Amino acid sequence: MAIIELLSTSPAFYFSVVGLLGLTVGSFLNVVIYRLPLMMEHQWRTHCAEMIKGGADNTVNTEEKLSLSTPRSRCPHCGHAITALENIPVLSYLWLRGRCSDCGAKISARYPIIETATALLSVAVAWHFGFSWPALAALFFTWALIALTMIDFDHQLLPDSITLPFLWLGLALSLWPVFIDSPTAIIGAIAGYLSLWTVYWAFKLITGKEGMGYGDFKLLALLGAWMGWQMLPVIILLSSAVGAVVGITLILARGRSRNIPIPFGPYLAAAGWIALLWGHDISDAYLRFSGLQ
Repeated sequence: MAIIELLSTSPAFYFSVVGLLGLTVGSFLNVVIYRLPLMMEHQWRTHCAEMIKGGADNTVNTEEKLSLSTPRSRCPHCGHAITALENIPVLSYLWLRGRCSDCGAKISARYPIIETATALLSVAVAWHFGFSWPALAALFFTWALIALTMIDFDHQLLPDSITLPFLWLGLALSLWPVFIDSPTAIIGAIAGYLSLWTVYWAFKLITGKEGMGYGDFKLLALLGAWMGWQMLPVIILLSSAVGAVVGITLILARGRSRNIPIPFGPYLAAAGWIALLWGHDISDAYLRFSGLQ
């Protein structure tokens, strides 16, 4: 209880604890981002083998079991098992100078970047909400969005194993309510899903192409469940603006083909996080600027 009291009365201690927690969670998110798509691929291949042959494929079943906890993290170049001292967020990367201790192969800088970003975003949440239940909920919300952002960026995939539980969590939080009341959350989830679903089918009927994936519908439904239907226009406008700028930049700077799909999930996630913290301020500022308020 003394720690709880210290967290609630000492902002410096509170932010320090949240920052360290963010670093630790960021290290775990690196595992989720890398392994979850592989686990899903393994599951899909197993199901396909069962459907085609009427039973499990032995070549699939003999593969090393992969989960978020097993096997231990290894160097992808030499297979060196990462020790506890080599797995300290950010510090181990700096100590090893960004290279494997066994073979000297370069370690991607993305790992400490994700750990640092998770810590900074976690501290931002703690600063905005203070020591409160909304802060705790917003931390889990932030961590989920980071994982979804990077998985979608790498694989153009938004796993149901993350989006659906957090959609239901948003609806559950509305029972108290933590952020919004239940009617607003339920309407937000429905409106979030149907808005992009409608755009998807309209685009497909007009062009014959798929403009986005079903995971985007579920992600916007998640954001609607957490923040309500009133915040959906802000989220869509923010994500569209950021997506357009980034997409045009990639085309001009890197010569990226217009036919290569760009994942929309990272922009939805970024817009959703901004809206959770400052969405009402953004809406009020726009209404004042436009003279509607």
